[in-house]
Amino acid sequence: MTYDFDTVVDRRGTWCVQWDGITDRFPVPDLLPFTISDMDFRSPPEVLDALTARIGHGVFGYTDWQHNDDFRGAIRGWYRDRYATEIDTDRLVYGPSVLNQIAQLLRMWTREGDAVVAHAPTYDGLRKSVTGLGRELRTVGLDDWAGLERELARPEARVLFLCSPHNPTGHVWTDTELRRIAELSRAYDVAVISDEIHSDLTHDGHTHLPWTRYGEAAGPRWALVTSATKSFNFPALTGSYGIIDDPHEHAEFVRRMDTAEGLASPAVLSLSAHIAAYRHGADWLDELRSYTYGNLRLLEERLDAAFPELKWRVPEAGYLAWVDLRPLGVHDDEELQRVLVEEEKVAVMPGGTYGMPGFVRLNLGCPRSKAEAGAEALVRAVAKVADRAAG
Repeated sequence: MTYDFDTVVDRRGTWCVQWDGITDRFPVPDLLPFTISDMDFRSPPEVLDALTARIGHGVFGYTDWQHNDDFRGAIRGWYRDRYATEIDTDRLVYGPSVLNQIAQLLRMWTREGDAVVAHAPTYDGLRKSVTGLGRELRTVGLDDWAGLERELARPEARVLFLCSPHNPTGHVWTDTELRRIAELSRAYDVAVISDEIHSDLTHDGHTHLPWTRYGEAAGPRWALVTSATKSFNFPALTGSYGIIDDPHEHAEFVRRMDTAEGLASPAVLSLSAHIAAYRHGADWLDELRSYTYGNLRLLEERLDAAFPELKWRVPEAGYLAWVDLRPLGVHDDEELQRVLVEEEKVAVMPGGTYGMPGFVRLNLGCPRSKAEAGAEALVRAVAKVADRAAG
């Protein structure tokens, strides 16, 4: 490989949520964390070089994204080269994070008490956004099409939230599935928010299809929201963008962000990082995808050897392993978490966080040595809990 993903970078003492903030979620300090979905890798050297150059300029005044041809052009080129998709950069919007954009769209398209429909399991950031705004979250299984239609048909349903690819399962939606979602959204006059922050992380054999290809079939109210921060590992720089095709909805979103939210000026380092990543980061990203796939394959081999009945396989996208432990009789998050934390000294997200106890989500966006330690700790913990459940 051209790039180094094996070297362990010590993130302790850097105000890092995954490492330094571990006690916010887990009661025991100094755990080996496999939790929040950022990676333990340095960002691409091409991004670091761009940031160094921008810092060297020394002036950090207010910035502009709407007339920034470098930023807009980098996004246009990425979609053209990566997804064979032409986008209208006049329909771009900007926000400090994907979740911030989602919250703003929910304020635009829903009122308190309205329902937001999403697929289960559902990542906890969305759960917090929906319920925090006083909306009701209604969930259905990924392959429960009858349930999806039933929820969209409810009069209180106003928004369908689509996580594409899906977090935490890693499912990559097919053309047939996306067309069906668009048809249902139009039939029941439900707006669509497509969160595509994991889109660049698909594995070989699976292709991400941007919602821009399906929005017209779904109706006038839709938005694609995403960011380069997940793919190139710079979420602490903040920054996200979106596409809102309808001119009136687009103008209203920009107005709200510029006025009520006071977010007209984005972080300059975020702009620099996005531009560098999209212009020069493709090779790094492809090697990253291959490397994290190797981590996931390692986990698959360990689970197959210890628990063949699980039949766990590498997901279609991402570096998150979503593992169903219920075939082993492991339905209790609390007992498994106790063993993982107190005996194995690792932090792994319980399925209940995403609305589905009996599962775990393991973040393998890390050097191989850490992935091996996590896989082995998980196997040992599950074996202990499964044996006790069987006894």
